[in-house]
Amino acid sequence: MIGRNQIADRHIGSLLEDYPFLASFFGDNGLLVDGRNDATLNELFSEFDEEEREEKAIDQDLLMNQAAEFINQMLAFLNEDNDVHAITILPGTDKSGVPEGFDSLVIKKSEVVSIVGPTGSGKSRLLGDIEWVAQADTPTSRRILINGDIPDSSWRFSTSKKLVAQLSQNMNFVMDLSVREFIELHAESRLVEKPAEIVERVIIEANKLAGESFSPETPITSLSGGQSRALMIADTAILSRSPIILIDEIENAGIDRKRALELLLSEDKLVLMATHDPILALMADRRIIIKNGGITRVIETTDEERTILSTLEELDRTILGYRTRLRAGESLLQGE
Repeated sequence: MIGRNQIADRHIGSLLEDYPFLASFFGDNGLLVDGRNDATLNELFSEFDEEEREEKAIDQDLLMNQAAEFINQMLAFLNEDNDVHAITILPGTDKSGVPEGFDSLVIKKSEVVSIVGPTGSGKSRLLGDIEWVAQADTPTSRRILINGDIPDSSWRFSTSKKLVAQLSQNMNFVMDLSVREFIELHAESRLVEKPAEIVERVIIEANKLAGESFSPETPITSLSGGQSRALMIADTAILSRSPIILIDEIENAGIDRKRALELLLSEDKLVLMATHDPILALMADRRIIIKNGGITRVIETTDEERTILSTLEELDRTILGYRTRLRAGESLLQGE
């Protein structure tokens, strides 16, 4: 923990070099520090005369304590230990009270697991249990372990320590920003190093996923459904600190599904994917089968199924080629 005595006699320039986010603290409190890099905090605060102190409501002791607390809170936010290398799902019951059909399910980082089952079967409830880090206190009575241990309450209540980032089917932007401005805003909130490079990378990766490319200056409200999904997948992969990503119905997004999964895995994410698409289901290392609100089976993808997957992918490429030609106004008949 940083105490006031550790920062009181440090130079402004040194503090800003170690804690660049302090610039916002100074600005919010009306403290002008431009050109004052050689002054200490004590010197800065002591320069105000009595009239200025009253006018700006400056309390030197209070400001010093607030500055130290601000540093501690920001460091906690930036260095939050989100190192989740595995989650374990311990079985509960289905809607009828029947025990689920598995002993325990361990899902590790850089693994893709698909969730399949009829509409209304309980896929969203499984996600909810994982996101809430259930401890037999949800309708399913499941329990979730993190890295093999019972998690502390911070996984439930921390505003920054989010276990799951969700990518829903429907995304509607309402902000009057360009793509670049939107990603810059997210990068700024994460206080990332070299934000311009990160923003550029997010946009490049998003365009690799999208069926139709878009410019950094495109208004986000003008993006198509597929472009929006591509942008948010790239943004989540590169900027999100949540270790688990849930993708719902990615097959309807009109994006490069395989490349999307590769991008997420390259960022050490654990990917759960609710899907009705046989290609995506077979791309996963395992698939969770859900019926009547409960997990009935967990199936490992076999080599034989991967052979079938290759055939399905070839068919998918053929369909994609036809779709591209039709979009371009071409005829699918030879000679026309």
